[in-house]
Amino acid sequence: MSTKIGFDELRVKYKDVLSKAFSTNNIDLLDSFSKKASETDRKAAMDQAFRDKLLELLVEDSATLENYVNFCIESCRRQMVTPTMPVVLLGDIFDALTLNKCEQMFTYVESGVTTWREELFFGACKNNLLRMCNDLLRRLSRSQNTVFCGRILLFLAKFFPFSERSGLNIVSEFNLENITEFGGDNSSTLKDALDEDMVIDDDKNKLTIDYNLYCRFWSLQEFFRNPNTCYNKIQWKTFVAHSGSVLSAFSSYKLEAIELQKSKLNRLKAINTDVEMKESKEQHYFAKFLTNQKLLELQLSDSNFRRCVLIQFLILFQYLTSSVKFKLESQELKTDQTEWVQETINLVYKLLSETPPDGKCFVECVKSILKREEHWNSWKNDGCPEFQKPKPPVQSESTEEVRRVRKRRRPVGDIIKEYESQKKHFMGNTELTKLWNLCPDNLAACRTKERDFMPSLESYMLSGGAEGAEAGRAAGWGWRALRLLARRSPHFFVHTNNPIGRLPDYLDDMVKRISREVAANAAASNSNGDANINSDKNIKQESHDEDITEEQIEADLIKEGDANDIEQVPDSTHVTDDDDKTERARLTMITETQLDAVAKKLTDWKKLAVKLDYKQDEIEYFETENATDEARAKNMLKLWFDDDEDASVENLLYIMEGLELVEACEALKSTK
Repeated sequence: MSTKIGFDELRVKYKDVLSKAFSTNNIDLLDSFSKKASETDRKAAMDQAFRDKLLELLVEDSATLENYVNFCIESCRRQMVTPTMPVVLLGDIFDALTLNKCEQMFTYVESGVTTWREELFFGACKNNLLRMCNDLLRRLSRSQNTVFCGRILLFLAKFFPFSERSGLNIVSEFNLENITEFGGDNSSTLKDALDEDMVIDDDKNKLTIDYNLYCRFWSLQEFFRNPNTCYNKIQWKTFVAHSGSVLSAFSSYKLEAIELQKSKLNRLKAINTDVEMKESKEQHYFAKFLTNQKLLELQLSDSNFRRCVLIQFLILFQYLTSSVKFKLESQELKTDQTEWVQETINLVYKLLSETPPDGKCFVECVKSILKREEHWNSWKNDGCPEFQKPKPPVQSESTEEVRRVRKRRRPVGDIIKEYESQKKHFMGNTELTKLWNLCPDNLAACRTKERDFMPSLESYMLSGGAEGAEAGRAAGWGWRALRLLARRSPHFFVHTNNPIGRLPDYLDDMVKRISREVAANAAASNSNGDANINSDKNIKQESHDEDITEEQIEADLIKEGDANDIEQVPDSTHVTDDDDKTERARLTMITETQLDAVAKKLTDWKKLAVKLDYKQDEIEYFETENATDEARAKNMLKLWFDDDEDASVENLLYIMEGLELVEACEALKSTK
């Protein structure tokens, strides 16, 4: 209760200060007073104060109301009120004023479109502005307030950007609620009904408008309302018959516009006043025509009415013959239908050109509008991309310079002769020519010391101790070590009939042997500075080592390989299958219990299969050969552990954690 009282007191104080600030046009007074309260309380109380003050100003003229809204906009920019308040005030104004005053006040809204599109107001006010405009449209009559309705729609089109898809009829829907109701007594002709109220000149031959023509004419509105009905065979025949009757009536029925214009001109000449001339030139427009039976003959005599109906024909034909993205495959005209449409279009344009006033000029305007409509249709078919102004092609100075150089380029023969005089080669490309002429002899260049990237045997095998046996198990290190041993070690190619050991064990032995040799050479070189003595000692040391480690060397030779082929190298493929399976089972193989536990929790096994480098046809094989996902996952993992050298429980756990297969990871961790 205390909070409510405090808010009301604050609102009343703000209203009093707001009245003084607005009357003196001193917004600084309001700004300095509002800083005394917190931001939340200040904005809430200030918003209500602005609305309360507006109730007192509604009796004022439009200029005062516009100044008040401008005052509120400036308050928003100073963070005193919420950004939606200007539009809220405008909504209150439009709700309280009559339609005539609303139309005058809406000019202020139209002129302030740049303000509403500012970053401060657009995001906060766009929904309020749309709601305000829709409320106005609901109050207005489309037939009596046509201009005001159009102004509101144009304002919305200017305010919202093209990227606002809420204002686009993307799926090409039709306004099926626009139903034209008609009917009457068909026992007598409309001509008789008109004779009761009108006197018709017997010298003029007029077409008799009966009930049949009346029904055919107004039934065309159903096709104009929903053009897709024309793709139905029966409906198409009905549309062709009704269109033929109506267009024939237009062709034969003489317009009265010419006689009326002559009588108006004679009247203008007789009166000869500017005021009456202005009034006589005024033309009335109705958004919705009446369907009374007695009015049809008068409507057929009206130029605007005839133009409206003929343009409806053109719009319908354009839709039927154009490519629309959301049309069904069956919604397409046949050849004979397309020919009839084209003939009818020519007839419609002919009737429009004969319709006064300025028929030919009017036809050109209609063609321009329909051509523009084709561009909009193509834009919607492309998914309504954003409009971007194309950048003109810019020719930089470097481009112009290249063109000038190309025009005066030297002949290739002259360039080659110049390079040959310098004992160089011209390759046609700057970088390639430079590379080719680095050295006259390419083979000699390849043999230079700079091109020798192979490390020494000692530095590679003994770097960091080679991390012992673990380094020997590294695939990349082992492959490079074998190549280096083949090039620079006398112990690589050996003669023996013993089977070859495993590659990691072999490399471990080679590391030990090289370590012993390096240590022996270092000790021998430090014992004496004489080269000859050192040489003798080295020989003795080697023989001494051979005597001492004869049994060790024999064991090494057993592991080093078969010498039946001089180029045979140690390779793990020569290990027996039983030993290999035993070693893999000890290091990497997954137990049957773990396999079952992981397969049950591995719901997205295809995701794991792709990560394990299985192809699409292999995944399909798992699906066809196994009935359930659990069996498919188990089969896949079993094959992976049997075939892949990198398969291990640790690697599987690492891969599944990366794929966020949490349940499968927990199942693997919890199972021994």
